[in-house]
This record gives sequence, C-alpha cells and structure tokens, in this order.
Amino acid sequence: MEPHERQIMDLLMNLAVEYFSERIVQRNEGAGRALGRLRNDPDGEGVWLSEFVEAFFREHLLDTPGGACLVLRAYAQRPWSPPEALATATTVGDALQIMAKALFATSLAKRTEEALERALVFGGE
Repeated sequence: MEPHERQIMDLLMNLAVEYFSERIVQRNEGAGRALGRLRNDPDGEGVWLSEFVEAFFREHLLDTPGGACLVLRAYAQRPWSPPEALATATTVGDALQIMAKALFATSLAKRTEEALERALVFGGE
C-alpha cells in the first residue's frame, strides 16, 4: 500500500471511530453501557455497527469497487474468516464490498472499544 493510501485509510478509520463512538455513547447514555453493548452484540440495539459501516462507506465514497479495493489493500495481510454473506454476492464488485465492510467493521469495533476504554479510564462515565 502506498504511503498516501495508508494516510487516507488512517484518517478514515480515525474519523469513523470518532463518529461511531460519539454516536453509541449518546444512544447508550454513557461510555460504560456503550462499551458493554458493543462487546455483547455489535449489531444490537443502540449500537448497529453494520448500519454505521454501510452509511460511512456511502458518505465517504467507499461503496464502489475502487473504494472496496482501497480498504482491502489496507487489510491485505490480516487473517480473516469469510462472512456468510459472501456466498450471496452475485458480482465481483459485491464480493469486494462485503469483504471490505466486514474487515472495516471488525477493525472499527476493536478501535472503538479501545477508545471507549480510554474514555472510561481518563474521563469517567
């Protein structure tokens, strides 16, 4: 991955973590509850990780084969298990999107957990 692409991906992930953590903290009335719900069910009530990733990809123009490839290049060396949804892809572009969103969502959940833990340690509830 080229350095400028890495920088773009880092900026996008940092932006996603900021928006997502702010959103779930507000919806769950505090970082502690948000962290618990994120860990227990990332797509459950008050968190909705997959919906956020869908919207984030759309808003930041990552919902194209080229956008998916940018994301996939960032995670090229990461081990993973293909999501079941991959079997439903009818085009290569669909498969790229499913893979990119799955990897991005996993990374976003992990980074958001870390951000919420820091907020609890340094900022309280």
